[in-house]
Amino acid sequence: MSMTPSERTTYSAIVDRPPLKLPHNAKVIIWSIVNLEVWDISRPMARQVIPAPTGQALMPDVPNWAWHEYGMRVGFWRFKKLYDSLGITPTLALNARVTVDYPRVAQACLDAGWEFMGHSYEQMPMHKVEDQKGMIDKCINTIEKFTGKKPVGWLGPGLTQLFDTPELLAAAGIKYVGDFPYDDEPTVIKTANGPLVTLPYTVENNDIPMMIVQHHEAEYWTKKCTDTFDQYYLEAQERPKIMSIAIHPYISGQPFRINYLKKVYDYINQHEGVVHMTGEQIYDWYKTTL
Repeated sequence: MSMTPSERTTYSAIVDRPPLKLPHNAKVIIWSIVNLEVWDISRPMARQVIPAPTGQALMPDVPNWAWHEYGMRVGFWRFKKLYDSLGITPTLALNARVTVDYPRVAQACLDAGWEFMGHSYEQMPMHKVEDQKGMIDKCINTIEKFTGKKPVGWLGPGLTQLFDTPELLAAAGIKYVGDFPYDDEPTVIKTANGPLVTLPYTVENNDIPMMIVQHHEAEYWTKKCTDTFDQYYLEAQERPKIMSIAIHPYISGQPFRINYLKKVYDYINQHEGVVHMTGEQIYDWYKTTL
């Protein structure tokens, strides 16, 4: 069975809903998501920072593979140091193969108590996966083997999904997804295997579209995130908000960008009524409101 997104959920204007009451009487929840991926050198790279001199994608694409590899060797550790210093526990959108190819990184996340959220087995669009169910099961089982716990959440690689993907995720035991960035609040969508909760992941306060696609400088990252927070904080006088921030170590973990990410948190944390939560914590709170 498959359904279009509009068949899974009824349109709902945010102004027509009763305001949610956040835990700890918070005004704004900050949901930080660190994306860790495996780019297989035998396939085209997920993204390019250096176009091929001929204008044609060439394989093996060593320079763009190395760009991503920098994030795992160096950029990630800048993230780790930042979040440790701030006392923030992010959600980890993890290609499960990271636990195999980069166990040192995965172990550091596990030791720090970061939430492991499923993000496919390796980085490739769901449309290119020959066996969706098999891949989802492999992803979940690999994460469970490494952490001792099945992931509760899921984010498709590049937020990709097919019309039947939610059914497969629900059947596999996934409880929430980030693949519907269509609201400021959690929602519930229908599947043939029971409901899924959508959490408000972001494609705006996300370093891929902002810096790699739109080519904004890192300084604008701070402005865009703080402008978003200011508006949410203002609106929180009437209804609390959830703000997500999505980053990748090969982008925001670069030496000329990391301080602009720090400035975002320094600004946000000056305000009263701000709480930092993982996706699982947000899900656990939200299901008590249903």
